[in-house]
Amino acid sequence: MDTIASLFSFITTPVSWVIVQFHSVYGAIFGPDTGWAWGLSIVSLVILIRICLIPLFVKQIKATRAMQTLQPEMKKIQERYKNDKQRQSEEMMKLYKETGTNPLSSCLPILAQSPFFFALYHVLNGIASGDTIGVINQSLLESAQKAHIFGAPLASKFFSSESDVAALNASLTDVRIVTAIMIVLMSASQFFTQRQLMTKNVDTTVKTPFMQQQKMLMYVFPVMFAVFGVNFPVGVLVYWLTTNVWTMGQQMYVIHNNPTPGSKAQAAYLERLHKRVTLHGKTRGRGEKSIVKAIVAKGRDRNEFERKFINGLSKAGLAAQADGTVIKSDAAAAAQAEDGATVATTTPKRQQPKRQSKSQRHSAKAAGESEPKTSLTKSDEPEDAQRGGQSAAAKKPAQKPGAGGRSKAQSGQRKGPQRPKSPSKK
Repeated sequence: MDTIASLFSFITTPVSWVIVQFHSVYGAIFGPDTGWAWGLSIVSLVILIRICLIPLFVKQIKATRAMQTLQPEMKKIQERYKNDKQRQSEEMMKLYKETGTNPLSSCLPILAQSPFFFALYHVLNGIASGDTIGVINQSLLESAQKAHIFGAPLASKFFSSESDVAALNASLTDVRIVTAIMIVLMSASQFFTQRQLMTKNVDTTVKTPFMQQQKMLMYVFPVMFAVFGVNFPVGVLVYWLTTNVWTMGQQMYVIHNNPTPGSKAQAAYLERLHKRVTLHGKTRGRGEKSIVKAIVAKGRDRNEFERKFINGLSKAGLAAQADGTVIKSDAAAAAQAEDGATVATTTPKRQQPKRQSKSQRHSAKAAGESEPKTSLTKSDEPEDAQRGGQSAAAKKPAQKPGAGGRSKAQSGQRKGPQRPKSPSKK
């Protein structure tokens, strides 16, 4: 471990300096020699590191989702070139280059934390052995050796000897109880984080070997923490437990607000989003708009949860736009306007005229009246035009008797102008 510590010695001084700065703050509150001051200093160091690693965590999420979508193509390449490993690796690298993905991106947060982890381990080992490291001088070293967390010194381990623990003014039983509880909590938090990732935030529509690997890691990682945890000092266990709890909370936030497409978490999120959008009639916040924008951009490539969301908006009279906003659809606006007009204008229903017999129609023709329209005759003119025509006809003066006989030929006469009869010569 000395070799590894020497490799990360360049970061030992910054880590020890950060711990000392936090210790000066918490020491003024809880006392400089208390476990609360030193323990909270380590917790604050973890939080500071994880805040700085948030951009890498975002890249890790994108890389993991990109790798999930590439699994079918990778499987095809493996089957096509299963006898040519060199060609297989070349095609894999070509696929990564074309899609802009990097398999190592999913490991970036863990790789970035490794220097801080080993630096902290080296600092705590120095405290246990009584060596000053970085900016930790002799007075700070004595203060850290006096600090106990629930009766266990910061630098003690599960397998520490009784003489070493007694030199730190502690009991071996207390050390083993505290370290065992912290190891169990550390393994349980890691298992829960991986389990919620597999059960809620994995695309269930694609069955790939990647899912089997993640499921295997769900059981392997907790066992690894339990095995290696017995060799970690209490201060390192505080560090690792804090970072596991942070990862679990960060993962829960991502699953709740930005789930993987096609996962159960996306179905639950879109259901909540549908309720909020239909209640307020619009999307609120940049996150909701980005989700709706991505769904609209997919078009026909939407999964069943996204199609259900779009159809639900349509049934509610809303339409999702390309910029992520939601507006009232044209059909809903037209239906609403039509309903309002129907309610506002309550005109009496027009009565159909009574049907006349054939003899009545002939007598009407003989009298010079126009033939009335029956219920069987369809009108090509609009209702307003018919009303206007009736009112105009009512305003016209009555024709003279016999005018109707001139305009229309009577029964048995020829159409057109009639020649006057010449007077008979007597």
